[in-house]
Amino acid sequence: MMLGFVNENREAIVRIAVGGLDSPKQMVDAVIDTGFTGFLSLPLSTIRAINLPWSFRDYGTLADGSDVIFDMYLATVIWNGQSKIVDVAASESDPLVGMSLLYGCNVQIDVVEGGTVRIESLS
Repeated sequence: MMLGFVNENREAIVRIAVGGLDSPKQMVDAVIDTGFTGFLSLPLSTIRAINLPWSFRDYGTLADGSDVIFDMYLATVIWNGQSKIVDVAASESDPLVGMSLLYGCNVQIDVVEGGTVRIESLS
């Protein structure tokens, strides 16, 4: 099980370890975004700091309906105690955990400031 918290902005936050395929991991606080269908997004400064390898470019549609091109990188994350290779979108927003990373999990959120976020694998 992974635990997180709800911050003062009513965002569900989870801390994950993320790094390059063969490099040390860095802890990142990421907002759970159920409208984001990808795995993970990180600011380019974080991607460069942990030296993630570029993988490809992908098209996406933002919440406002605009279409954008994202540079995609490869990372290893520790998710529910397991090492997992995921695609990371470079974005200048706060780090986001998307539905592809949450897939196969039960997510429970006590939606009050300081509330608990619980993520458990369904398998």
